[in-house]
Amino acid sequence: MARPWDADLSAAFARRLGRSAKELGVTSDEDDCPDIWELDNGDIAIVGRDRTDAYATRLPAGVTLAADERLVIIPGAMLRSAKPDIADA
Repeated sequence: MARPWDADLSAAFARRLGRSAKELGVTSDEDDCPDIWELDNGDIAIVGRDRTDAYATRLPAGVTLAADERLVIIPGAMLRSAKPDIADA
C-alpha cells in the first residue's frame, strides 16, 4: 500500500529555521548540533538526538512509529526560535 506522504529524497536544504544550536548556547561543538531546516519542497528536516528506544514503550495513545521512523529530541529553545520562520497554516 502506498503511503499518502513520503520524504522526497531529491529535495535540497533551503534554509535554517530559527537560530543555530551554537547561537542558542545549547552546544559547545560544531560537529554534533541539533538543527531545523526547511527543504526546497517545503518539508522540514530535523537533526536531533535519536531517542526512539527510550520513548518507544511509552508513546501517547494514537502515536506510533513505523519501522523506518525515528523519534528525535531537539532543545525546546531551538523550536521556539524557529517560530518566526514558520508560516501560519
